[in-house]
Amino acid sequence: MDSQQLRQTGEDYLIRSSLLSDVVAASGGPVFVRAEGSEVWDRDGNAYLDFNSGQMCSWLGHNNPRVTAAVQKGLSQLTHASSVYYNEPQVLLAKKLAETLDAPLRRTLFIQSGADSNEAAILFARRATGKNAIAALHLSFHGYSDVSRAMSYIAAAPNHGPTIPDLYAIPAPYAYRSPIESESDEWWAPLLDISFQILDRQCAGNLAAVIVEPVISAGGVIELPGGYVRALKERLEERGALLIFDEAQTGLGKLGEMYAYQQLGVMPDIITVSKHFGGGLAISAMVTTDEIEQKALEGGLSFGHSHSSDPIGCTAGLASLEEIMEADVPAKAAAIGTYWQARMRDLQQRFPMIGDVRGRGCLQGIELVRDRNTKEPANTEADEIFRLCLKEGLLFSVRGAHGNVVRFVPPATTTEQQIDQASDILERALSQVS
Repeated sequence: MDSQQLRQTGEDYLIRSSLLSDVVAASGGPVFVRAEGSEVWDRDGNAYLDFNSGQMCSWLGHNNPRVTAAVQKGLSQLTHASSVYYNEPQVLLAKKLAETLDAPLRRTLFIQSGADSNEAAILFARRATGKNAIAALHLSFHGYSDVSRAMSYIAAAPNHGPTIPDLYAIPAPYAYRSPIESESDEWWAPLLDISFQILDRQCAGNLAAVIVEPVISAGGVIELPGGYVRALKERLEERGALLIFDEAQTGLGKLGEMYAYQQLGVMPDIITVSKHFGGGLAISAMVTTDEIEQKALEGGLSFGHSHSSDPIGCTAGLASLEEIMEADVPAKAAAIGTYWQARMRDLQQRFPMIGDVRGRGCLQGIELVRDRNTKEPANTEADEIFRLCLKEGLLFSVRGAHGNVVRFVPPATTTEQQIDQASDILERALSQVS
């Protein structure tokens, strides 16, 4: 079966999702068959630089040797076990994960996806506090299960039916497009004031938690100011509510430190990790404190899936953590981010279409505008740049509230030569579209 036949078979038998870009579909996108490190190959033998790290889940590099070897061995020993009992990979992974975190975060529940872990975090927060209301930033993305979709406001769409009760949106501190005109370092303070003035009326005395991404990824690679997050934590403590960090796309070394909360200097009450946690395999975790776990149990907690704590997923997670820690992957991410931003800021000097360059480590974005003064979003231009880069062998994604933020997530295996190659492809696309 050749590439065209495979593509047509997919169109005939697979459910079409909004995740499948219209631009990709229109261009007869590639059918991938092989991957290694920072590259993937299609059915016709064409190589692509994968600056999206798959679905951000292969950030350690496609087919990481340590993870592959561990999984191959694990498949011959124990692939599945009842979640009613402990299994060895699960116990070892829980201990190893706790060693990467700061006290008092140490109690872990293993599941499968980012949406699962965020559902668990919401349930734990509600059971531990005895309250129900959950707030999330208005540009957030936390998953595609019912509850996580309902608080993924960047993905809000009509015709999905009524939202889940007791979920509320608060304004995200978006420096490049802030409605607050201020030169102060605390320009975000009025947004936080408004958020709690509204929450104190919408869910008076009933706020269980606020969930945030330390860097809002799908919403446009928006970095939360450290002062904002610290003030948010103080407001929550005053109300007996919890702070949940969704570190699916920021944790486990991606931003240059093991976790984003360490960079921000804020201790969350609950943290969730997923994406590259399994080195490309499906596993996620929700981690909290002894105190919150105990309160949640007393509050009637019951949570789990058929594949919770699967040994093979935990085996992959253990190998992934060993790779991150022993190979000092956070330092690699920091170096990649520094080199990448230097290239992007050089392009920004030559292309007025690049309104803003932002991100940390291996989570980077450029916001495209038609005019730097008006900041009119260049969304159709972003789609055309995506198409041109795909044609030349560079993969990334287009995100943001206006569909004009070009997001790059290069794997930790990416070399400076590959960054130069990607930058040159992007430069040619910018030249054509400009």
